[in-house]
Amino acid sequence: MKRARNFNAGPAALPLEVLQRAQNEWLNIEDSGMSVMELSHRSSEFEKIHNHAIQSLKDLMEIPENYEVLLLQGGASLQFSMIPMNILKEGKRADYVLTGSWSEKALKEAKKVGETAVVASSKDEKYTFIPKVEDIKLNDDAAYLHITSNNTIYGTQWKDFPETGNIPLVADMSSDILSKKIDISKFGIIYAGAQKNLGPSGITVVIIRKDLITDNDKIPSMMNYSIHSKNNSLYNTPPTLAIYLLSLVLDWAKDQGGVEKIAEINEEKAKAIYDAIDGSDGFYKGHALPDSRSLMNVTFTLPSEEAEVQFLKEVKEAGFVGLNGHRSIGGCRASIYNAVPLSHCQDLADFMKKFQESYKAKEAQTL
Repeated sequence: MKRARNFNAGPAALPLEVLQRAQNEWLNIEDSGMSVMELSHRSSEFEKIHNHAIQSLKDLMEIPENYEVLLLQGGASLQFSMIPMNILKEGKRADYVLTGSWSEKALKEAKKVGETAVVASSKDEKYTFIPKVEDIKLNDDAAYLHITSNNTIYGTQWKDFPETGNIPLVADMSSDILSKKIDISKFGIIYAGAQKNLGPSGITVVIIRKDLITDNDKIPSMMNYSIHSKNNSLYNTPPTLAIYLLSLVLDWAKDQGGVEKIAEINEEKAKAIYDAIDGSDGFYKGHALPDSRSLMNVTFTLPSEEAEVQFLKEVKEAGFVGLNGHRSIGGCRASIYNAVPLSHCQDLADFMKKFQESYKAKEAQTL
């Protein structure tokens, strides 16, 4: 079977090795005589899988002992509410930096819980850049500062993170977690939907500093970090298949050489496509300013709507999938998460160059 060159924004490409291993273990996981989907989440077989996933993430990301890893449901979108419900105390305000649609949605949910403030934004410039760290003015009464580390729709990414002192830094890392090495100690909470770099949809990773997990019986149990922490993320039936696949993806990441090696490859992948854009003499135009460009989502436009329609038609016929831009802004987008091979990015860059040549040649013929 010929597999697609998958540039979907999420759910996104999974490593072929992970899919093949899952296929091999599909009917008999851990010699149980059952599929992982049939195991009791209280069984020793699943507990081993569950704990392996948590420990693997700790190892890969070098998560300090004073942090806890929670495996939750509801996607990153549920964290938009859980975070303020758990750590936005009365008399405090939550500070938000707006860099795209997902940070806007996070702010919208926090407003329902308590006081908020926007302390930096690139909205007026159509989210083409990440605000400078020195331009962020934190409120003295801030409960936390929230950022979105990578913006899938606009193709921008934080290169440096704010120093927030005693104010917890909270980051939605759904689309670039595990793509490069970061200092976990800079953050109070990191959260990420799995369906881009960690596995399939249905599971959300939350990395939280333990002092931010407090008992509060006024918070509904399923929204309470303390409840999930005390139950090792097994308070209710978890998405067992998604956690199993998460564990396999983390094993795969270790086999690649860990986060540092993955980061090197990601740099090469992004460079191949950005070079095609920058070398096109304006035929392709990137949405993000160069110093804010994402290594996970390359967003660009062509000279006209007609050219974009033709490009998307021909690129699909050539076996590339998922290159349509987000419906809210249009254009084109190549999502090049960890599992997307370097060769696929090089193939796309080659296609872009050839398409530019053929399109310009056809234009010249009509003149």
